[in-house]
Amino acid sequence: MFDSLNPEFSPGNRIIDIFASCFSFYTFSKCNDKDLNKHIQQLDDLAIEVSDISFIALVISDASVKNNVTISISHIYIYNKPITKTLHHAVNITSTEVELFVIRYGINQATCYNKISKIIVITDSIHAIRKIFNSSSYPFQKQLAAVLKELQTFFSLYQENSIKF
Repeated sequence: MFDSLNPEFSPGNRIIDIFASCFSFYTFSKCNDKDLNKHIQQLDDLAIEVSDISFIALVISDASVKNNVTISISHIYIYNKPITKTLHHAVNITSTEVELFVIRYGINQATCYNKISKIIVITDSIHAIRKIFNSSSYPFQKQLAAVLKELQTFFSLYQENSIKF
């Protein structure tokens, strides 16, 4: 049920209204194998580049549903060190719900480290991430409110804090 009184969803309090410059999206559409190989090389270069920077958390997440069983995995790296690797199994859950969960989990783990000011999330679930910033996604309001609260706290700590998807 949609809770119109939830502060994360009221105009003026929404994360897109207050912290619009703190998050950004990079989308990729596979057009051909050459584009895919170029994109994979860019991801490799990004991982190498951020591995020597102590204030960046790299969150890599993936989720899939097969035969009504969902598997999600999240890897979090900070300063070239694996911080956590988590694998979850669930039954009777939608792919969007599990994608939101794994993204929330990764953000939660990354924001636990005080020195982190930039989070980079690598995922193939950009449609789920966009729901985080869309206050009209009523079916997923519980998950969205939790992610929004974590991001709002993270963005409020320091003006330079940001997240890129």
